[in-house]
Amino acid sequence: MPLIEALIAEAEEMAAWRHHIHAHPETAFEEHGTAEFVAAKLAEFGLEVHRGLAGTGVVGVLKRGDGPAVGLRADMDALHLDEQTGLAHASRHQGRMHACGHDGHTAMLLGAARHLARAGNVRGTVVFIFQPAEENEGGGRRMVEEGLFKRFPVDAVFGLHNWPGLPAGTFAVRAGPVMAATAALEIVVRGQGAHAAMPHMGSDAVLAAAQVVTALQSIAARNVPPVEAAVVSIGQIRGGDTWNVLPAEVLLRGTLRAFGDDVMALLEGRVLTVAQGVAAALGCGAEVTIRRGYPATANSAAESETAARAAAAVAGDDKVVRDHPPSMGAEDFAYMLAERPGCYAWLGNGPADDGRGLHSPRYDFNDAILPVGASYWVRLAETVLA
Repeated sequence: MPLIEALIAEAEEMAAWRHHIHAHPETAFEEHGTAEFVAAKLAEFGLEVHRGLAGTGVVGVLKRGDGPAVGLRADMDALHLDEQTGLAHASRHQGRMHACGHDGHTAMLLGAARHLARAGNVRGTVVFIFQPAEENEGGGRRMVEEGLFKRFPVDAVFGLHNWPGLPAGTFAVRAGPVMAATAALEIVVRGQGAHAAMPHMGSDAVLAAAQVVTALQSIAARNVPPVEAAVVSIGQIRGGDTWNVLPAEVLLRGTLRAFGDDVMALLEGRVLTVAQGVAAALGCGAEVTIRRGYPATANSAAESETAARAAAAVAGDDKVVRDHPPSMGAEDFAYMLAERPGCYAWLGNGPADDGRGLHSPRYDFNDAILPVGASYWVRLAETVLA
């Protein structure tokens, strides 16, 4: 039986796994139930099971003689979000939801692990990495820091993420940066409070903060070379308690995004200069705090080609997109790629209209792509470890 057909035959069971995980979402470093579920399945498949990396991480090892080793990674955590899908398998935990498809990622990798344990044509070692805390908390970084690749040496590591808006079953694979580096931005604009009817008696922090927000947009437009990508976005403005008082302080929070360290450094320098300069011009001060987050997720060329060949073997050449634009979103698989060569690919989840994109309360992973993703993992392992 061809690979994809064999895994289609197991799609119903993979969907049941996913629905169980979806109904019991757990957020960063709290994935105890999910980790137990994953570990039990891996043990049932006959794999060597290791727990506890990054607290709730699980690693399964399949060793078939001497040879190279490959790492395959899926993330397990959910988001702090109230689900609005109305599905039978909707979240039973208020305020938590699998709104990014990590339930599907886990189910696909479990399906691949079972198939490879039963009938995989590999010679060497497959390391199945089930990672906690991808959403903002750096579970991938923590796994690496706690010795992931020292305990489980691999020659290359691969990641896969569903992608709404890309046709279901279509893969997007490209070398180089595919996800951006991030930095968290906080600006406190300080003035002198006053009665709103007598603004001349103070220094208006609200007016200064508004001008700072507007001026920050000049950085990407006028300081970053047009051939580079950069984002400076303010997502929070907080200040004041009532309608007739000018507050002495306004808080701005946002994010910086770039693909290269040089561009990120440029953004950081200009944010400081612009915020302090604009605030000073309006009689206020600005305290700027920038905290680097995830680095850019950058694929190596050889492993990207290997991933593209595996995807084509599963879905066909016409369903492998090699020129899909990178995303300014972020991904902590970047920490694993900083340690080992590899590739982070996208698998189309279907339409993203009607507010059903990633991190939406109406999002749900497309069960139809479960056998496609599991087949990709199997073919990739077989390609690397042929």
